[in-house]
Amino acid sequence: MKIERKYMAHYLNAHFANDSEGTAEYVRLGKDLEEYSPELSANVEKKQNILGNTSVTIDSYQKQGEVSPYYAEKGDPLFEKLQAIIDGNMVLDDLKTDIVEVKLWNEEASGAFPAVREECYIEVSSYGGDTTGYQIPFNIHYTGVKTTGTFNPSTKAFTEA
Repeated sequence: MKIERKYMAHYLNAHFANDSEGTAEYVRLGKDLEEYSPELSANVEKKQNILGNTSVTIDSYQKQGEVSPYYAEKGDPLFEKLQAIIDGNMVLDDLKTDIVEVKLWNEEASGAFPAVREECYIEVSSYGGDTTGYQIPFNIHYTGVKTTGTFNPSTKAFTEA
């Protein structure tokens, strides 16, 4: 049985690392997206020996995803953070947050689903847009620092395994 795309959910934490107070504030990506597919960009090394055999080594991934379009909506905590990035020319750890990938096809106890939380950095690529609305497309750069656990979509809470 094929799994519909809507069952692979991505929740971005709008509470960034530099925020001094508050707790995680997860916002589900996808409202205006027709596609979100994190690209793995593997580091691949191929060597051929004198016997004609080829060895392949994949030693790391540089994962990133593009969120475009992203339409700004008043009151949306993610919009407020993206606008703050633009207004403050934020860099370095001010751009650090986390994203949770939730497997909604595999419900566990009490409304929670298997999930992986990963540190990431947000890069705003542009802002403005056309007559359809104010847009702030951005890229998510994953660090590879992952934590497995569960995520409850109704409470938007991640619980570490």
